[in-house]
Amino acid sequence: MVEAKKLIPIYITGKKYLVPNGLTIMKAMEYAGYRYIRGCGCRGGFCGGCGTVYRFKGDYKLQSGLACQTKVVENMYLVQIPFFPANKADYNLDELKPTGGTLLKLYPELARCVSCNTCTKVCPQDIEVMDYMQAALKGDIKSAADISFDCIMCGLCAARCPAEIVQYNIALLCRRLYGKYMTPKAEHVRTRAAEISEGKFDKELSNLMKSDVHLLRKLYNKRDIEPEESKR
Repeated sequence: MVEAKKLIPIYITGKKYLVPNGLTIMKAMEYAGYRYIRGCGCRGGFCGGCGTVYRFKGDYKLQSGLACQTKVVENMYLVQIPFFPANKADYNLDELKPTGGTLLKLYPELARCVSCNTCTKVCPQDIEVMDYMQAALKGDIKSAADISFDCIMCGLCAARCPAEIVQYNIALLCRRLYGKYMTPKAEHVRTRAAEISEGKFDKELSNLMKSDVHLLRKLYNKRDIEPEESKR
């Protein structure tokens, strides 16, 4: 006989519910009867769509996390913020230069950063958000792109920033600038793209499109896989 899990009280937008201990916030809310229409996304911690803020009774500190990863705790008071309205600059990447001046022109609020580190503390990915903000402020686009690489754009940093900066959009711009203007071009990718444009694989692709799913699975399982030695 499977032992029933202990029920614990949590509060969703102020209303008390009893849910099984050990559930994630997302599953606990569904157990309580909430139906997810927005703010659920991938359910695996990759899309950043389920940002949640919570605190505990008697504790002044406001905490945050992703509902699909954070487990409920007894007497947790929580509310989700699946969408956070934030400033996003309009720009044409082809017309930009990879400089600090570009960042400040499109996001002048970057200069308001007071290095309070609130953005880093709130990040569910444990990214050093303040560090990439300081790199962006110095015009070090490469460092900003590298440090922010794992950002899933959940918006929690912007929600907590006292200077009202949208850190994740600035990081996205840094990664775009770095990828377009500063990353060395992969010659093998350029060669393959040219071959595709010239129609080298048209016949093979046409045959694949006409194949049934069983043949496709067979071909996939028999495909040549790059040896581990060549990846090093």
